[in-house]
Amino acid sequence: MKIVLVSAVALIDADGRVLLAQRPEGKSLAGLWEFPGGKVEQGESPEQALIRELKEELGIDTWQSCLAPLTFASHSYENFHLLMPLFACRRWEGIVRGQEGQNLAWVTADRLKDYPMPPADIPLIPILRDWL
Repeated sequence: MKIVLVSAVALIDADGRVLLAQRPEGKSLAGLWEFPGGKVEQGESPEQALIRELKEELGIDTWQSCLAPLTFASHSYENFHLLMPLFACRRWEGIVRGQEGQNLAWVTADRLKDYPMPPADIPLIPILRDWL
């Protein structure tokens, strides 16, 4: 089975809330909420992929030194296996805005479970809740 490496981030604001992005129509798992991030391209580290994705998807800049490894997800979908490191990030420059028309929500850790998420993201919720 093909392994797909995706890097994700728990962006944490000054109030301790975590950013979720809603998958847009036309993408797989459309309408579900997820931690921002994306596929790690050939020749990229997971951190480099996140820095690129945050610029493309949210219009913000961050640095490798601001990305702290937190946990990871490992989940088998029908056609591939997803391996997804989750980083925590509390420092960035710019204003978070959905650059691709996606809905965004700042959510307290105890409310993350109220947002429907892809199967791979769900086990990350209690880890984040306990960590925050």
